[in-house]
Amino acid sequence: MMTPLTQIIAQIDPVDSAWMLRAKERLDSLTKPPGSLGRLEELAATYVAIRQDPLPPLENKRVVVFAADHGVVAEGVSAYPQEVTHQMVYNFLRGGAGINVLARHVGATVEVVDIGVNYDFGEEPGLVSRKVAFGSRNMAREPALTREMALEALLVGAERAQAAIDEGVDALAAGDMGIGNTTPAAAQAAASARRPGSAGPRRGPGIADAVWSHKVAVINRALLLHKPDPNDPLGALAAVGGLEIAGIVGLILGAAAGRRPLLLDGFIATAGALVAVRLAPAAAGYLIAAHRSVEPGHQTMLEALGLKPLFNLQMRLGEGTGAVLGLSLLEAGYRIYTEMATFAEAGVAEKPR
Repeated sequence: MMTPLTQIIAQIDPVDSAWMLRAKERLDSLTKPPGSLGRLEELAATYVAIRQDPLPPLENKRVVVFAADHGVVAEGVSAYPQEVTHQMVYNFLRGGAGINVLARHVGATVEVVDIGVNYDFGEEPGLVSRKVAFGSRNMAREPALTREMALEALLVGAERAQAAIDEGVDALAAGDMGIGNTTPAAAQAAASARRPGSAGPRRGPGIADAVWSHKVAVINRALLLHKPDPNDPLGALAAVGGLEIAGIVGLILGAAAGRRPLLLDGFIATAGALVAVRLAPAAAGYLIAAHRSVEPGHQTMLEALGLKPLFNLQMRLGEGTGAVLGLSLLEAGYRIYTEMATFAEAGVAEKPR
């Protein structure tokens, strides 16, 4: 008998290279030297192959921001108090955060999901309430989540992907909000790559050397305590993860199952991607790395996924800000594919073969 998770994974097929070649044929017929628009052409071909349609729509774009709190904040790993998480959720809902500004700029909608904030929002207009728990537990002293909680949060993410697809969304981006979440993200990265916790986190905003060293020690203590097995990705997610990371895992799997590209943001989203790809290796073909975060471990995570970021603007905010800028590049590449004239249409002579 298949479980909900195995059912989702079973729907994820590898991206068909034949569709990539088909798209490349059209791109090479456009009024430009073949490949002269570089990765914009790659993005267009990838989108066509993911959708398995010679002219799929690309009109509706959405970033899903999962918000959750983390018990490990009690160890003093963040310069900001935990209440900033719920305060920022209100900021998202008012449209005043960085992600709102950039989403408006690229024409994407923002969905905010309370998947585990340590705060009771009540009935808040515009907020998708899917709270699995009032935050994770302190991973430095006990598993951050039960296996059941991790799975429930993952399925919330998959549900939000399916809801977006049902509403006509063509491309998705993953965002996050959670004070202290670079700590579990770094632990996830370390577990997946079997690397020490020092390879992951940067010092973070406002964190001095001593606090950073303490943060690394907390991560390594959690890894030593739980010994997360990269071959048991759901177990590792439960041991040293977070509810918003689990939500991103599910969003990735749900996007891939529904043949939609998923634009990755930075460190937190990529930690979720590592788990998603271990659960379903074919999901990697649906991922587009928008940017390279300044977090030291981010490049290592991208290399583990076989992904090359589109740009490096020294960003480290999270929220999905880099991912929505990636959506604009995806759309730019696709507009080249659909709107640029072919040599035959323009009456322009092609280069002799």
